[in-house]
Amino acid sequence: MKRLDRRVVLAVCASLVLLLLWGVLALLFMTSTLEPAQRSELLDALSSRAVLAVLTLLPVAWLLGWAWLRLFKLYVAPVAQLAEAARVAATTDVQRRLPTQGNAELASLAQTLQEVVDQRESLRVDVSRQVAEASARIEQERNRLAALMSELTQSVVVCNLDGRILLYNNRARMQFRALSNAPALADGAELIGIGRSIYAAFDKRLVTHALENIQQRMQKGASQPSAQFVTTSRAGQLLRVQMAPVRGLAGSQVLGGFVLMLENITKAFQEETRMDSVIHTLTERSRASLANMRAAIEMLEFPDLDAALRGRFQKVVGDEVHAMGQLITDLVQETSVGIKTRWPLEDMLGSDLLDAAQRRIQQVVKVQIASAEVSAEVWLKVDSFSILQVLSYLTERLVDELDIRFVQFRLGNKDGRGQLDLIWSGQAISTETVMAWEMDPMRVGADATPLTVRDVVARHGGEMWFERDRVKHQAFFRFLLPLADARDQLDATAFVHTESRPEYYDFDLFQVSELGQHLDDCRLVDLAYTVFDTETTGLNPSTGDEIIQLGAARIVNNRLLRQEVFDQLVDPRRPIPAHTIPIHGITPEMVHGKPHIGQVLPAFHAFAHDTVLVAHNAAFDMKFLELKEQATGLRFDQPVLDTLLLSAVVHPQQESHRLEAIAERFNITVLGRHTALGDALVTAEVFLKLVPLLADQGIHTLRQAREAAQKTYYARLKY
Repeated sequence: MKRLDRRVVLAVCASLVLLLLWGVLALLFMTSTLEPAQRSELLDALSSRAVLAVLTLLPVAWLLGWAWLRLFKLYVAPVAQLAEAARVAATTDVQRRLPTQGNAELASLAQTLQEVVDQRESLRVDVSRQVAEASARIEQERNRLAALMSELTQSVVVCNLDGRILLYNNRARMQFRALSNAPALADGAELIGIGRSIYAAFDKRLVTHALENIQQRMQKGASQPSAQFVTTSRAGQLLRVQMAPVRGLAGSQVLGGFVLMLENITKAFQEETRMDSVIHTLTERSRASLANMRAAIEMLEFPDLDAALRGRFQKVVGDEVHAMGQLITDLVQETSVGIKTRWPLEDMLGSDLLDAAQRRIQQVVKVQIASAEVSAEVWLKVDSFSILQVLSYLTERLVDELDIRFVQFRLGNKDGRGQLDLIWSGQAISTETVMAWEMDPMRVGADATPLTVRDVVARHGGEMWFERDRVKHQAFFRFLLPLADARDQLDATAFVHTESRPEYYDFDLFQVSELGQHLDDCRLVDLAYTVFDTETTGLNPSTGDEIIQLGAARIVNNRLLRQEVFDQLVDPRRPIPAHTIPIHGITPEMVHGKPHIGQVLPAFHAFAHDTVLVAHNAAFDMKFLELKEQATGLRFDQPVLDTLLLSAVVHPQQESHRLEAIAERFNITVLGRHTALGDALVTAEVFLKLVPLLADQGIHTLRQAREAAQKTYYARLKY
């Protein structure tokens, strides 16, 4: 039943009751002045016409009810709506004209209030400008720190004492993504995020033990206490973690948080294990060979040994010597990769290396140089400085000794290694000259180094030779260099091309502590939220409708984190009704081959872990999640807030609490309506506008918000 219909019925009923009361009072007054006989006659006459009297009163009651409702709509409701709009203007930063419905006096009042609101807005803008100017220096320092953190090649994560992540750099984000064995369903499946707990990635006991060690060292007066531990990721990777404290105040011995510096030592550990195995193999097999040779040599010392036996023992010695030689050769080849990787090599995009080489060569050598056939996908693992020295040295010798005036670079991928060519046209050189250039210490301009070309190539575990292309009348030096590991290439690509601005920090989280607090007693502004929405095949979850899209965003420290979202299409494993497609825009082809809900919900459960859930008309979305509890074994048992109910709490006089209507009242632009992520983002912005309005009504904690929401009419909706 609509609210207007309920008001009409209530007004008519109230009018009828008042009329009946007035009639009873009038009857009592009349009968009190009559004689008993006259009173009896009057009552008999009225009792016979009671039904007629009631029927006569009904139209009168209807007219009175309509008049009262009309007066309410003209004078009471506009005042209440104006008050609600004025409260929004006074409590939030929403810029919207106040309603002017109603009579002339009310319109005049609205105009006066609008002038006050405009003045307040002007003052607010002026204050905001002054605050922005005063905060410019602090913000600049924040940006410098965040930019520095983002550019570091080491993974760094900063947490408060509760383990809440308040800062991390891009390298850490990529490393956590690589270390997680969760399926890459959506960005939200990552382990790391602002306001999330570091204990989702690390055993809390390890971190707590390291913190205790640091605190003990601080109490003993250590100036730079730190702790280290090694742990295993979900994907079986070994991590070395170094922890450093964040002090509460300058010179204070009180911890305010901690910094984690992460290093993946899986390869190093495997290399050390392999070297131990190599040494063990060499020792055991050499011991056996030496024993055999010793026995054979002792037998050969007998002078009367016949020729046949002497030949057999000599063969034993020869075979064992050959076997030991082959063993040493095999072990040298096996360990050469490990030895070469100890040379400090870095992951570098091949085209960037060649750009640097062009600039370097043109500074010291008068030669035209260009790049031809350079693959943009090749990542090399090189010591860029020594490779630049080699290319510059060889180019200078080509110019000085062969009078070459134009050289080219060519770069590609050949059999799992980077293939780099230094090409020139003109006079060819002999193999002896090439060998001499390889063995001579390098000199480029006025700079000299004891390293040779062969040293640099060997330390990279690469190869280098000279070739002629008689068809093109060209000659070139060809280098085979190691490629970056496939996973390292992925990490480095994201690291280089991601903006190095302060996306991943919230220093205000240092001030938040939830230790020993129950969520219901926490202030709304202190909690972390997951605001989510679903798109479904229909509106009846209990009769088989399924989720086809799930989207969510996070609110931490009263701030919407747009870079940390969850957005995933879901295969419902049932047809999508044709009449619903124009609403959500999701076709069967779009969900074909996508993960089913049993695969998506674990990732979403991890994304929403330890947060309060928020949705618009949450009863609908939660019903879909509840129906999957038995199949997935996952329960979303955290508190839930509903923006529909909260809107009814702060704006009881508004006729609509649809998401679009609330967004319009708050002057929020609606983008991506009826997509799960789009609706989740709009709902998040609405929720952030509702929080100060709730506080204005004395609703500050989660418990108070939930209790107020349950008292509204809409809380009775069930699915």
